[in-house]
Amino acid sequence: MIGTQTPKISIVLPVYNEEAGILATIAALEQFISNQDEAYEMIFVDDGSVDASAQLIKQARLNDDAIRLVQFSRNFGHQLAITAGIRYATGDAVVVMDADLQDPPEVIPAMIKCWRAGNQVVYGQRLGRDGETWFKKLTAKLFYRVLKRATPLDIPLDTGDFRLMDRRVVTVLAKLDEPEPFVRGLVSWVGFKQTAVTYERHERIAGQSKYPLNKMFSLAIDGLTSFSGLPLQFSVWAGAGLFLLSVVAFIRIVIGATTGGSDLLLATLLLTTSLILFSIGLVSTYLYRIFVSSRKRPLYVVAETTGFRQVKHYPNYTESSQKWG
Repeated sequence: MIGTQTPKISIVLPVYNEEAGILATIAALEQFISNQDEAYEMIFVDDGSVDASAQLIKQARLNDDAIRLVQFSRNFGHQLAITAGIRYATGDAVVVMDADLQDPPEVIPAMIKCWRAGNQVVYGQRLGRDGETWFKKLTAKLFYRVLKRATPLDIPLDTGDFRLMDRRVVTVLAKLDEPEPFVRGLVSWVGFKQTAVTYERHERIAGQSKYPLNKMFSLAIDGLTSFSGLPLQFSVWAGAGLFLLSVVAFIRIVIGATTGGSDLLLATLLLTTSLILFSIGLVSTYLYRIFVSSRKRPLYVVAETTGFRQVKHYPNYTESSQKWG
């Protein structure tokens, strides 16, 4: 519920090797904040960067006490960096956005307007994706549509993690301890009143994408296996289809309707083997998620925090040191 006092907005930005553009991001956010009525804090979560990203953020904090920094002890992943950021956020609402200015700050006022109108989640829905290859645009489009059909959740199409969330939503999310979270799916799962704000995604201001093909594929698998049991049915469909195919092939060979029967049998065997292995891989993915959850390890390890007077503690994370400065 938004009170009569000036609300505080927390902006959470996961950071991984962004030294080439992090100061430009900070400058853009500071310029944006200076023209807004709300109070703001900027929480940068350094996900084990091996460049000077953390040092540059600390230097910027010397001139801006609205800047906060959480440093992981190593690279734990983008989704866990978001998870940590929302746990440290103290605002009445939390905005999650990338640290490369692909998510434009000028969209935030529209999100706040929708939030003030009574929406607990306001997600950014992309109309375009500047500076990205046709392959990435195509695979992203396919991923969101497959995910929407494969899960019972209403996960909005063409949305990333750029969104505003009310404090009530953040409180629920902060208590979840999924070891491999798919944040945008979890936001849909928790419910509450949600709406979209459309925008054009900008090109990166500097550096390279931190989501190469292998990480995109891993995120897609996490999203699918987190919220859908549909892949587990693949082996049933494949088994039925291959059984019918084998019967047809056997009949054609017996009646002599085709030549090279041994080649056909070999091809069928190879196809069968590949589908079996793929099915086993899908099942193994679910078993691995159960295994990871059963270990009860901390989701991440925080090596150091800067700029926080008080930190909320959650059962499934570790913090080794904290300082105010």
